[in-house]
Amino acid sequence: GVVVRRVLQRERIKTPWRDLVRAYRRLELRGEVRGGRFVAGCDGEQFALDEAVALLRKVRRGDATPLRVAAADPLNLAGILTPDPRIAPHTHAFVDVV
Repeated sequence: GVVVRRVLQRERIKTPWRDLVRAYRRLELRGEVRGGRFVAGCDGEQFALDEAVALLRKVRRGDATPLRVAAADPLNLAGILTPDPRIAPHTHAFVDVV
């Protein structure tokens, strides 16, 4: 998977982001995760498993087929895929998504 601050802010994790970043950087130095910018629209540092990076690259190079996702769909991770502050009762179209 990919870890970004924006997603973790919605979780009930009491560990501060700065502490998590230190841990992820150590994992990166050991070659267990990769740091970089993997998901567009999410600011700040991101960390991902090699398998996730490979899947994201595969999707990026594929055909640009739009995918319609209901904003209220539970698989939309509580509105994280959309910039809306809450889950809206409409759909969004995405291109090249996993």
